[in-house]
Amino acid sequence: MINTNPFAELSAFISPEAMQIYVVLMVLLVVGGTVLDMIHKQSAKYFFENSKKAEKNAKREVSSSEKMSLAVSTVTNEVLTSSEFANPQRRLSHLMTMYGFIIFVISTVALIFGNTTSPDAGIWPLLWHLGALSLAVGGYWFWFAIRVDVSSEGHKWYEFSRADIFIVSLLATSTFALLWSATQGGSLGWLFFVLFLMSATTLFSTVLWSKFAHMFFKPAAAYQKKITRADGSQENLPDLGDLNDPALQGRYPDIPEYMGTNPPNMGLGIKREKPTHF
Repeated sequence: MINTNPFAELSAFISPEAMQIYVVLMVLLVVGGTVLDMIHKQSAKYFFENSKKAEKNAKREVSSSEKMSLAVSTVTNEVLTSSEFANPQRRLSHLMTMYGFIIFVISTVALIFGNTTSPDAGIWPLLWHLGALSLAVGGYWFWFAIRVDVSSEGHKWYEFSRADIFIVSLLATSTFALLWSATQGGSLGWLFFVLFLMSATTLFSTVLWSKFAHMFFKPAAAYQKKITRADGSQENLPDLGDLNDPALQGRYPDIPEYMGTNPPNMGLGIKREKPTHF
């Protein structure tokens, strides 16, 4: 099963052209939903205005080579390895879900546009199944064991809100895809295929109300934050200077009162306890 193209048998009932049209429509829904999300939340306007403010407050000019280095750092750390997660389990769950989704989508496109009618389509069927499996394992791990609402806010795992559309439809898509592949050839297989189609359509058509568009904004926000640190604009926050400076402590007496006479060495702070949710 795992080495068999799941779309080959389907091509006897649904033409490859129809499958390809469906994939194109899903891509258009993602693009359209992302654009509408940017318009609704004014994300692009925020990044542009924030960037202009940072340029005015910059204390030094960041060279092109340094910007390139920061861009590479953003891609390798925040995007490819998700280093912003302090909890190793949360990080691993996120990476399994992310890479599983990427592999699953790419292999789906490769199978539908290049090997629709061929049961033996090289390595793509294996990647399709492994991607769906990685997506399911990472997603269920997050939903049942790591999700913040369950762990810290006392909500039940089965409580559902609009914010959960993304993860629930993602899990449903990978789960029904695997079940459909395993039960092809009977009425049960068709049931799982319909559920797979419905969950995939929900996933890609609800970008405006889900967390899907977040994956496009996250790298931009991380890169902009690195730039503000490099040019000294500090995300448009005031520069307090050296907290150990007696003149500064005289100006702001709350510093020694609440932070001690040696603020930079206040202890572990939030890192005193092992991170659980992020």
